[in-house]
Amino acid sequence: MAKVWEHPFSAGFHSDPVARHQAQAAEDAPVIDWRHRMSDHIAYALLVYTGLQIFVTIGALRAEGPSLLPYLALVILVAGIIPACRGFERRWQDMGQAQDDAQAHATLATRFRRDCLMLWAMAIGLPFVITGLFALLNLLFG
Repeated sequence: MAKVWEHPFSAGFHSDPVARHQAQAAEDAPVIDWRHRMSDHIAYALLVYTGLQIFVTIGALRAEGPSLLPYLALVILVAGIIPACRGFERRWQDMGQAQDDAQAHATLATRFRRDCLMLWAMAIGLPFVITGLFALLNLLFG
């Protein structure tokens, strides 16, 4: 709860008009909840990942006939993605919301973009990579 004496327009605080304008702009700027945004990205990435995993694995099952390797790929993919996504979410829960200063906002925005790129690369690429590796193992040893 803001105190009267902490308000930027109270008497004696920020008598400079530029400082008053910057304080008002900081108050009016929308606060970004980075935790919620990352949680949304994780949820959508898991949906995309699951869809791709099913599509790629079903294709491998049809192509290879009766083999246990595609099923093993499914188990490994599911067992691997959940801890990785939980790690992303835990990291952002620990960071908390962005501070009011622009530098902290820019730093979190950069980290957010980097983590989103890693998350989406993992969600889109992992089903193809792991299923391809298991198909290669099946060719070599099957």
